[in-house]
Amino acid sequence: MPSSRIARLGKLGSLASRVAGGMLAEGAAQLAAGKRPKLNEILLTPNNVKRVADQLAKLRGAAMKVGQLMSMDAGEMLPKEVSELLARLRADADPMPIGQLSQVLLNEWGENWQQQFKQFSLQPIAAASIGQVHSAYLSEQQRVAIKIQYPGVKGSIDSDVDNVVSLLNISGILPKQFDYQQILQDAKLQLHQEADYLQEAEYLRQYQAKLAKHSEFELPELIGHLSTSNILTMSHHEGEAIDQLQQQPQALRDQVMHNLFKLLMMELFEFGLMQTDPNFANYLYSTQSNKIVLLDFGATRQIPPHISQGYRKLLSSALAQPFTLDVSALEQLGFVNSNSTERQITTLNSMLQMVIQPLKYPGDYNFANSPLAKELREAGMALSYEHDYWHTPPIDVLLIHRKIGGMYLLASRLNAKVNLQQLFEPYRLEH
Repeated sequence: MPSSRIARLGKLGSLASRVAGGMLAEGAAQLAAGKRPKLNEILLTPNNVKRVADQLAKLRGAAMKVGQLMSMDAGEMLPKEVSELLARLRADADPMPIGQLSQVLLNEWGENWQQQFKQFSLQPIAAASIGQVHSAYLSEQQRVAIKIQYPGVKGSIDSDVDNVVSLLNISGILPKQFDYQQILQDAKLQLHQEADYLQEAEYLRQYQAKLAKHSEFELPELIGHLSTSNILTMSHHEGEAIDQLQQQPQALRDQVMHNLFKLLMMELFEFGLMQTDPNFANYLYSTQSNKIVLLDFGATRQIPPHISQGYRKLLSSALAQPFTLDVSALEQLGFVNSNSTERQITTLNSMLQMVIQPLKYPGDYNFANSPLAKELREAGMALSYEHDYWHTPPIDVLLIHRKIGGMYLLASRLNAKVNLQQLFEPYRLEH
């Protein structure tokens, strides 16, 4: 794995050259077939997007994270082929070589680090964008999960994000009106925080306190003396992947999604704290304890009070009869500003009416075969092509929507039925 900035930049430069070569080959093929090639058609070929996805997976770190964010967040704004191919970056990355791993452990724990373990597996049980996870035993009864950060990740975040977004910008994938400078700065700060495992350990402690009376959730215990800013050691937990519960009874699937939506609302309206990464790998379901296991707190973000209040105002007014769009709440959340057109507000109005369908439904909303994802994709595409449309809301709002979208997707995958109106009722403002 390349860890220096120069090596990583070279990898991205090589990637750009191969993408350009692929474009030339595709363009020549279309000309030979009597077609006039279009830039987006010769750029966004499956081979070219696969080249991008493969290279980001090898770089890992912030470069891979950008690809993951694109596949999760901007999918409705990108061509379907790009979204599907970039989505593979949500799967496991290749693990770091054992020699590199050994050096990291030596640097963090010292020469005799092996003596602290009865057993330590050098093969990771999971590998993702910023770190990989290993299984170990402190004793015969005490199994731990150890998240080890890839070397060079912290130092490469800023340059990786700049390089990847520049590549995407040059390619024409990003809308021309996309004002990405502020969101780039916010994204870098967020990634630096995710790369600080001591900060993640603190968020884990906060969630343990906030969820102490909520027995439907199970959280790992922190092993403090084996945790550093680059290594996070926690108790190991078994369970079934949360998105693999399709064959479980309907009542169980409904209860799981009820609890996850309940957690989402507590995060947004009570905790002022939200784990914003909806990656399904962050959740397990323990059939032994009948609890949802919350595994990862790296993407936790503090939610400012004005954002939380803005959502309460927006949703409460939208649930009123007749439907009312609270434009002041949209301004409070950063969706619109003084330059926003009536057409943009009308489009946002339509999108909001789609999003709150599950909230407006009087009873258990059936997410199975729900058309919401498709309808939102079409509305988002229409909005993104409007001239001078692109007004990017604050990163807090983008990450909240990332979490909400992930929960909707999981509910749809599990064919779950959830009474969201009942869950939101304690937070609803009177009109």
